[in-house]
Amino acid sequence: MSVTTTVEENHRKDPSSPEKEAEKRKQRWAFWGRKWRRLDYFKLTASLFVHSMAILAPFYFSWSALWVTFLFYTIGGLGITVSYHRNLAHRSFKVPKWLEYLLAYCALLAIQGDPIDWVSTHRYHHQFTDSERDPHSPKEGFWFSHLLWIYDSAYLVTKCGRRTNVDDLKRQWFYRFLQKTVLFHILGLGIILFYLGGMSFVTWGMGVGAALEVHVTCLINSLCHVWGTRTWKTNDTSRNVWYVNVCCESRIIEYHICRIPKIFIYTWLSVFSFGESWHNNHHAFESSARQGLEWWQIDISWYIVRFLEIIGLAYDVKLPTESQRRRMAIVR
Repeated sequence: MSVTTTVEENHRKDPSSPEKEAEKRKQRWAFWGRKWRRLDYFKLTASLFVHSMAILAPFYFSWSALWVTFLFYTIGGLGITVSYHRNLAHRSFKVPKWLEYLLAYCALLAIQGDPIDWVSTHRYHHQFTDSERDPHSPKEGFWFSHLLWIYDSAYLVTKCGRRTNVDDLKRQWFYRFLQKTVLFHILGLGIILFYLGGMSFVTWGMGVGAALEVHVTCLINSLCHVWGTRTWKTNDTSRNVWYVNVCCESRIIEYHICRIPKIFIYTWLSVFSFGESWHNNHHAFESSARQGLEWWQIDISWYIVRFLEIIGLAYDVKLPTESQRRRMAIVR
């Protein structure tokens, strides 16, 4: 099945040129010069909790806790990429409802918000990429696009309006339930971890594991719009983050980095983001279930989707056609 390309979606975007937008936009800091809402305080408190637990983690180290970090990061991270992003936000494939809900619940435990909130913001990002209505454009500052935008809900409403772009999720009782009860699920997870392994499991799971996953997700919003290479003609700043730009920084960096096996250098962020760092690929073919379009572009989320398709649990899997790829390619 073919995907929707960026060219075909241009009618939804702001017609202003990137140069004019850059002149108009000013860097924004989310902490000063505005009124804080209750939701902002809640999100900031959750973020401070996660990072505080991560700071305390070295004092509660154990090898079993390290495994908890790995499981927390992997389950929550794949939940975000496979469920929230590719399945719910872009509808790039379909699965049975029981599996859709299970994957979404895994994503909820990554402490990045409920499905309705996450998916709505991401859909607005693609609709208004790098325009004045983009929820988290790096044109308003790298740190704003990385993390600070999360704590400014009123600004998001001003730019994008209410969450009217997720009616497909609002119609389903499960997602409405998660939206209203997200705090109880996170608290329940913390209680279970504490019961199983005390503060060691809490600090390394909900601390280190959650903090790493949050910042890797945020790197896709920030780093992947300012640093990397472009393969496709998209009307935005999306980039594929990989080796070339690192080695261009200095010969000293190049000397040390190039001693590392190339397969790791080329795909360093894609491993930790489960394939999300091929961001220019994604913005060119945003409905594609596969974002690592070349054989060497590691895309763990796609491997999961492909496996589900092989065993008959995933269907209507969308991929870019050859004609779409030729039309969007910078070099033909």
